[in-house]
Order: sequence, then structure tokens, then C-alpha cells
Amino acid sequence: MDVSPRAGLSAGGGTGGRETLLLTGNTHIVDAGGREMLDPRAAGEIARVYGLGDGARLEGPVAHGRKGQVWRLVTNQGRYAVKALFGAVFRERAERDAAYQDMVRATGVPMPAVLRTLDGAVLAHVGGPPPTATVRVYEWVDILEPRRDLDPRAIGALLARVHNVEAPAAGPVDAWYREPVGAEVWNELVERLRAEQAPFVPELAALVPQLVALERTFETPDDVRTCHCDLWADNVRATPEGGIVLLDWESAGPESPSHELGMVIFEYGLGDPSRMLDLYAAYLIAGGPGRISRAGDLTMLGATSEHLAEEGCRRWLSATDEADRQLSAAWVEWLLHEPVTPATVSEVLDAVAGLGGAQAT
Repeated sequence: MDVSPRAGLSAGGGTGGRETLLLTGNTHIVDAGGREMLDPRAAGEIARVYGLGDGARLEGPVAHGRKGQVWRLVTNQGRYAVKALFGAVFRERAERDAAYQDMVRATGVPMPAVLRTLDGAVLAHVGGPPPTATVRVYEWVDILEPRRDLDPRAIGALLARVHNVEAPAAGPVDAWYREPVGAEVWNELVERLRAEQAPFVPELAALVPQLVALERTFETPDDVRTCHCDLWADNVRATPEGGIVLLDWESAGPESPSHELGMVIFEYGLGDPSRMLDLYAAYLIAGGPGRISRAGDLTMLGATSEHLAEEGCRRWLSATDEADRQLSAAWVEWLLHEPVTPATVSEVLDAVAGLGGAQAT
């Protein structure tokens, strides 16, 4: 889905010490227990607009993310995934990411197909007269719960196939993936959180010096092309048939293959040097263009993790009820539970040293 922060974190098991989280937000049309939801009565309209048959019904939502909800649309022609999108949605960007998805899928990468309206558009506005919901539709894919202990060699080879699709970048790398939060901001947040007695503030305050040290290694990459930009475990799913499918391409945009590779090695390496090495080796064997050679190649990992925690802090401070505070705290605790520090970066570099010129620092 669309805004730059890490999208679509889903509830579920996960392994390797960190639980994947459910990050929800507000959507459209019908109030359901204090949160607006896509109106299930829009099923027929969605099916008509996208030409998906008769007897339509919406089931769900079956998943939530910070950028929207996913519903299952069932018609006499089959099952489809409908995403009701949160906040501002830009048609041009949706068309661009859909075109990229088409390119990648055409190479055989396992992923759901983007479906378009009968007029050829990616997005549709349904539920009018206002208020309306903005939706987009994909083919339905059955998936298992998110796990980080998927076969690292399969992940490495699959990432290489994605990165070998050379789609030019539309602009610079988003600040979310490369810019530091900064010592001044961290310290200001810690003081505000301490004044409000945030339960996680002692751990966060103790971690800040390491976060600031990590930020000194952040680099703006030169080798930029269009990448997925959201390949956390919630978006890389095993299927009941034993395969792996890549989901949630709406954050696709400018990034370095090397920086995305570094994040993926961390996510599926689980701190195990052999898993990290296997993933990187499989990526290289499959012809992936990215290389891990220095601490700066872990910029995407560090910056994304820190910005997610920063946003969690801000949302905790502005929350109006305890439920919102608990949800926001989960964003921060995700980083506190498995912090990304200079030591983390050194572990990754040590694990892959000797392949593709990697050097521990």
C-alpha cells in the first residue's frame, strides 16, 4: 500500500525472537466499533467496476496494514483480494507501481496479478455518493502465516530475480529508507515520553546512543532502481503448496538493491551466520546485482527500523485512548525487542565476509 513507512505489518507467528505486528489505521465508509470500515455492501459495485462477475460478497477484513485493509471478494468467477486504501492515494503512483508489478510478474516471480477496471484503471472509488472508498484489486492467493524462518536460499534467489528487473527509479530514495532520526530528535522524544511515563522509555533511552552511532554509517546510495521496499516477513509468505509468494508491492520505489539485500539478509538470517551466508550466496549465484561490502549497505535496515519506532513514539504521545497507546507502543517495542545497532551490522558483515567483497567494520 502507499505511504513511505513500513506498510502492512501483519499479525501472526513469526520466528527468530521477534513477533510480526499488526499495524492498523482508519479507513472509510462505515463505523464498526469506533473504526471506519469498507462497507461490505460495496461488493457488487467493485465486481461490476472490475468485471469480476455476479453474486459478489465481501468477506473480512482478512488483513490490516497501516495503509489499508484487505478484504476477500467472492463472485461466481472466483476469489479476489480487495484493498481499501487509507489516506491520500495518488493515481499516478498507483499506475506506476502496477506497471512495475506487471514487469516483475512477467519474469515469473510468484506474486498476485494486478487487476484493472473495465476502463483500464488500477484504482476505483466506490460507495458514492460521498463518502467513498478508494480500492484496488488483485487476484487471490492462499498464504500461510508470516514466518522469518523460510528457506534463506529460496529467499536469496527470489530477491535476485526481482532485482534483475531493471526498472528506472522515479526520483530519489525516500528519506524513510536513508535519513537518520538524529540525536536531537531522539533526546526530545525520550524527554516527552518520560514526562508521560511511557512504559518503554527506560529501554529506549538506553538504546539511543547505539541508534545515533548507527546513524553515522547511513549512506545515500548511488545504485538506485525500482525495488519492492517492503520485503519484511509479512510480505514474503509461504503458500500451502510449498512455494513462496511476494505481496504488497505498493511501496515499490527508488532504492538500492544492495540496501534492500542488506535488510533482507537481516530479516531472514535470524542472527544465524549460516542462514545469512546461504541467503547471500544464493542471491549471488542467481545473478543478483546487489553487494554487501560495508556498514552503509545496511542503511535501509537501520533507517526503516528507527523511523518506525520514531513514528510509534509520536503516535503514543498523541494517542487519545489506551488502545491507541498500546498499538503505538508495539511499534516501538518491535525495535526494542530486536534492536538494530552497530553490533547488528557487524554480525551481518562478518557472516557474509568473503562473498562479493564484504568486509566487517
